[in-house]
Amino acid sequence: MPPKSKDKGKPSQSAWQPPPAIEDLFTTLNKHIQRSDYEQAVKIADQVLGVAPADEDALRCKVVALIKADSIENALSTIQSAQKIPVDFSFFKAYCLYRQNKLDEALVSLKGQERISETMLLESQIFFRMGKMDTCVDVYQKLQKSKIDSLEINLAAALVLGGRASEVQGMMEANRIKASSSFELAYNTACSLIERNKYNEAEQLLLTARRIGQETLMDENLAEDDIEIELAPISVQLAYVNQLLGRPQEAMEAYTDIINRNLADESSFVVAVNNFVSLKGTRDVSDNLRKLDRLKEKDAQGFQLAHGLEKLSPKQRETIYANRVLLLLHANKMDQARDIVATLADTFADSVVPVLLQAAVLVRENKAGRAEEILGQFAEKFPAKSKILLLARAQIAAAAGHPQVAADSLVKIPDIQHMPATVATIVALKERAGDIDGASSILDSAIKWWSNAMTEHSKLDVIMQEAASFKIRHGREEDAAHLYEQLVKSHGSIEALAGLVSTVARVNVDKAEGYEKQLKPLPGLKGIDVDSLEKTSGAKHGEGSHLSVAEVQEEAKKEKPKKKRKRKPRFPKGFDPANPGPPPDPERWLPKRERSSYRPKRKDKRAAQVRGSQGAVVREKHEAGASATNSSSSNSKSNQAANSNAAAEQSKPSFKSSRKKSRK
Repeated sequence: MPPKSKDKGKPSQSAWQPPPAIEDLFTTLNKHIQRSDYEQAVKIADQVLGVAPADEDALRCKVVALIKADSIENALSTIQSAQKIPVDFSFFKAYCLYRQNKLDEALVSLKGQERISETMLLESQIFFRMGKMDTCVDVYQKLQKSKIDSLEINLAAALVLGGRASEVQGMMEANRIKASSSFELAYNTACSLIERNKYNEAEQLLLTARRIGQETLMDENLAEDDIEIELAPISVQLAYVNQLLGRPQEAMEAYTDIINRNLADESSFVVAVNNFVSLKGTRDVSDNLRKLDRLKEKDAQGFQLAHGLEKLSPKQRETIYANRVLLLLHANKMDQARDIVATLADTFADSVVPVLLQAAVLVRENKAGRAEEILGQFAEKFPAKSKILLLARAQIAAAAGHPQVAADSLVKIPDIQHMPATVATIVALKERAGDIDGASSILDSAIKWWSNAMTEHSKLDVIMQEAASFKIRHGREEDAAHLYEQLVKSHGSIEALAGLVSTVARVNVDKAEGYEKQLKPLPGLKGIDVDSLEKTSGAKHGEGSHLSVAEVQEEAKKEKPKKKRKRKPRFPKGFDPANPGPPPDPERWLPKRERSSYRPKRKDKRAAQVRGSQGAVVREKHEAGASATNSSSSNSKSNQAANSNAAAEQSKPSFKSSRKKSRK
């Protein structure tokens, strides 16, 4: 068979066409960027790089388009592949690392960059995410001269989170900005008012922020759901203000609505869940744990916050972990609580919360001594943060019955060790520990400190009064008298003079009589015979104004005896007093066997003759009638057995009689 001939009609391959000119590609690239079509912009940039691999503008456009398209990983790989090209992408690399929450690496990438406004703004954002608010505020204040739009919004947020909420109002007045200029600034200003405990003003400003936000976003033609998501932080903060204002029901309803509808950004949703759990408390621990489970990474073995929550501040993330641990302790899930606490020490190395949680776990495990040891070590290691650690140690030690450890912990807190409440607590703890001299020295040092303190609200008289009472209680009358003398000289207190008289009377009666003459005579006591008063049995203490004896007698004469009010008797329902019927039995409250009408039941004597199982009596009678050849010894034994059985039955009480006895 001859071979087939080739198709002559088949078209030949098209001729090679040259790529479009770079100028045309850049024109197309610019159109896609103007339309915010960043995926197509990346493709066109790749075409340009296919023609000119070292084109700096094409590389820059591709990196920016990838960042705009939220393809951060591809943007980083593009920057890595362009290292051989002499183009500095350090700024873009730092931004990508910032988006990936690799903050330390982002700062390293920014080193050596020119201190222009863009670089400083990114640096401030990195510091904000790291929780270094003071450094962040310093950078923002340097940028104020650059007149960057919305800079005051970020500055207000940094001041609030940095514990400087009182400076927000001054910053706005200095820049001549009103809180209502934007809903973001109104929201941040309201947060500063919350930090200053001005909850009503904050509520009004939050409502204003929500109204301004709705108007602004509707002008931008956003959908209703998108507007609600954008304004979710304001809704969560309004619920929090209701919680602070003592409206738990309204706050709970708001949190529940935000959680169920799920129309909120990730950060606002997390805050709503955490606040809902904290407001609910330990009423339903299992449900609260399930709520917090919605925040964790799905594939993680333990509890770990999901990726994408980088916008949460370190303080917010720490609070969520702390609430999780406390709920686990209430649920008695010690292993899970221990695992979380072990990871928190590295995650929040600059915070004392992991140490406090570790102590809480140890106390729950009945290891109070170990908890006291850990808190004491960290207090010595971090003296700037030792106050809360020492307070926790004092509380744990006092609850565990270690008063000396608790007192020593409070003594190491210089800010409060001379306050009256702290002094009273330390003295009580040392008294419980038997350290009377130590308690006395605490009072003496407090008196010395308040004597030298230059304050308007001095507590010297309170401390001295309590110190004198303490010394009297422990038999140190001379020291107590000295303190009372100082109080009388410095304050002229009548209570101190009375205390001085009673104290000195125990040591020197003549001297006490001299002090007693300084007391003012009581009104109405001139006509009283002291000798006859001493012979009486005493008088009852009466509240009200102090009256003389004559006035009291006149008042007694004026008083008339009160007539007793007659009340109609109350009868049971359906009772007719005209026809009361037969009188009730006077013995109705007595047990039946104690009543006169009681007759005990007659016992059947034949019951005592029944022995053994059914048919035993018949068989015994048959055997007795058929044969009478038993010996006398066997008869005597059977009689003894019968007598013993009868005695046993008589000694055993019946169920009815025992029940009647129990009713008596």
